[in-house]
Amino acid sequence: MAVHKLILDDIFEEDLYTLIAIHCTLEDYRLAYLLNKYLGISLIRKPLDLDYQDEKSTYSIFEWEDNKQQTIWNLVSNVCKTEDYRQRNDESLFDSEEKITRTTYLIPEYKTVNYFLKIDNDINFSKEKYILNNVLEVPQIATAYSIDSNQLKSKDNLIFN
Repeated sequence: MAVHKLILDDIFEEDLYTLIAIHCTLEDYRLAYLLNKYLGISLIRKPLDLDYQDEKSTYSIFEWEDNKQQTIWNLVSNVCKTEDYRQRNDESLFDSEEKITRTTYLIPEYKTVNYFLKIDNDINFSKEKYILNNVLEVPQIATAYSIDSNQLKSKDNLIFN
């Protein structure tokens, strides 16, 4: 019996996007405001956060659709901290519950990154460098750099729609 093999490389091509990692301690709304100011964009918080692992992890997301350039910009948090209460087994006169803080990451390979700026559309190197330099001008941002999305193991988490 003959075996037929279908090669679909030509049919499905990967989405082209630029990914910038941002290290800062700002709240998400404050960072979105500063990026709007320094980049001349209009990021707006989406009504629903990103939910992963059956709503156990939620990540804030801001979006701006640039109709002129046919580009979608997303600012997404990489860190989700949740508090769980667990019943203690020991006999005590005091609290029988203990609070546990659990931290999960949208992209676990980059645990030190606080936020990701994803720009959907293949932009050239000079424009990417210009955007990165403007992001680095924000005084509250410690550092920012571009990430090669082909090297990510969990790039499926960056599909927002």
